[in-house]
Amino acid sequence: MTDIKELLLSRIRDVADYPEPGVMFKDITPLLADPAAFTALTDALAEIAANTGATKIVGLEARGFILGAPVAVRAGLGFIPVRKAGKLPGATLSQAYDLEYGSAEIEVHAEDLAAGDRVLVIDDVLATGGTAEASIQLIRRAGADVAGLAVLMELGFLGGRARLEPSLAGAPLEALLVI
Repeated sequence: MTDIKELLLSRIRDVADYPEPGVMFKDITPLLADPAAFTALTDALAEIAANTGATKIVGLEARGFILGAPVAVRAGLGFIPVRKAGKLPGATLSQAYDLEYGSAEIEVHAEDLAAGDRVLVIDDVLATGGTAEASIQLIRRAGADVAGLAVLMELGFLGGRARLEPSLAGAPLEALLVI
């Protein structure tokens, strides 16, 4: 696992003062552009999906789509996008949540999740945990079980893990990198 961590870290670029002064943005586009690194990431997340007994993958808009879709293909599972409100046609379930300044809302197609589904949520970064927490609530409201949450990197200093532990109710939170 050390080798994959080194590979992944070597392909993540720090961008100072983006999107605002004082923020060190973790840019994953160099990782996505490197086929060996992207394949290693996909394989590691697909292994987590297998270990959790997931039957479906949920990817959180937008980078969770980029990571989650190839994981679903590799693991032989269905992929379900969780989108910002108003982006999906047809019947949806929605979940509002609070942000640092204001609120947001996410949605999923109502028919894509059902009782008996075990869902692994995938995203690129776990920061404060607000979007992930809302997705967990949304999955459960649809009648499915949460198999776990897997992320490329966790920004440990922002406290997202502590926020999510009650919502996860014992389901694993796997971060390939903790920063």
